[in-house]
Amino acid sequence: METKTNKLVDWKNRLKDRHMLSVIVVLIAIIIALGVWIYKKQVDYRQASENQYNMAFFELVDYVQNVETYLAKSLISSTPEHGAETLTNVWKEANLAQVYLSRLPIESVELEKTEKFLNQVSDYSYSLSRKNINNEKLSDDDFKNLKELHDYSVDLENTLNQLSTDMNDGRISWGELTKKGTTSFAQEVSNISKSSFTNLEENFHEYSGLIYDGAFSEHLTGKEKKGLTGDNVDEEKAKDIAKKFIGEDKVQEIYLSSKSENTDMITYDFLAKINEEKDANLNISISEKGGHVVFMNYNRNIEAESISQERADEIGKQFLESRGFKNMKETYYLKQDGIVTINYAYEQNGVTIYPDLIKLKVALDNGEVMGIETTGYLNNHETRDISNVSITAEQAKKNLNKNLDIKSQNLAIIPTKWKSEILCWEFKGKVDDTDFLVYINSQTGKEEDILVIVNTPNGTLTH
Repeated sequence: METKTNKLVDWKNRLKDRHMLSVIVVLIAIIIALGVWIYKKQVDYRQASENQYNMAFFELVDYVQNVETYLAKSLISSTPEHGAETLTNVWKEANLAQVYLSRLPIESVELEKTEKFLNQVSDYSYSLSRKNINNEKLSDDDFKNLKELHDYSVDLENTLNQLSTDMNDGRISWGELTKKGTTSFAQEVSNISKSSFTNLEENFHEYSGLIYDGAFSEHLTGKEKKGLTGDNVDEEKAKDIAKKFIGEDKVQEIYLSSKSENTDMITYDFLAKINEEKDANLNISISEKGGHVVFMNYNRNIEAESISQERADEIGKQFLESRGFKNMKETYYLKQDGIVTINYAYEQNGVTIYPDLIKLKVALDNGEVMGIETTGYLNNHETRDISNVSITAEQAKKNLNKNLDIKSQNLAIIPTKWKSEILCWEFKGKVDDTDFLVYINSQTGKEEDILVIVNTPNGTLTH
């Protein structure tokens, strides 16, 4: 009897042990699952933080670039009206740069001089803009101070661009920048990369497809399409026009892919197979009104560049001439992946008509024209009255900043933000190491616009 009782007790004890084991196993599983969940949440949180910091940083870079551009323009602005507009833009962009700088995971003490610089730019540009609004011209001291601020802005822009490269290449991460410990921020960042936030402090002394649109490329797009002339064409006629434009010897097959009707320029959109490459598909759009080529594009690999920029310009002009676009003048360009995108503006009796813009895409291996966009030209092209010039170039020069070293002058028609056009004297010149285009109204002598020319290894761009 006692043996049976002992066995029963022993069985109960083992049952308890197994129950406890099961409980322990379940608890361990819960702990592991909870740990995995917490870890995943932490990873997600870190990733979200990284994304927010990246967004803030790249916004900061953009706004600092804008500050530098507007400061450069303010250096040669010679009228209170244009100066007020330019300086107000400096004030606005500097304020936005401060907002995004404050969102980065860096203690303000470590970037005190950077913040101080942006704050000074904001306050000073605002005070000068008020001076301009009261119709006062800026003094030599004002321009000297603006020049100093511009020099600092160039330093800041260069450092931020290098830091952006370091981040993209993985040499710096926000996680490393925000580490806490005995190592100071400046030392830690310096260890990660020589080109980093610490450079900002050193630089400030006491306190810087068809892809390129170019200058005046936001086409005037009124209801009246001045260059869209002629009678309506049907699909077959549009197809014939497309084949001739591409080159009938190149077209293997062509068919209508769609008809774009819910736009202000109705087009027949074709897909063409061309002989150059087996899988090369070319897109081309022909306007229903008049049968004009609105767009053409195709892509292929460019192995090596053998065509110079000057030769590409000439090839482009010859192509446009052969397709009925006469008197086109190359203006700005951008090279990328063996292809150059060139802007051509219409020229009437020596006057550059910037609204009549055509973009051309030329391969730099053999000079083949791979793309075209004629939207600006079709929207605006007509014969202009260019006789209404009230002041001479010499008179217009009197309204230029005295520091502008003039290299060339020409009459040009430019579009305005109010969807109109102005005939101006266009002066190309240099202040220090920066190239500018300044536009003086040919009737009133008013300074209408200033563009900063940026010459890079890949192209000539404007801001």
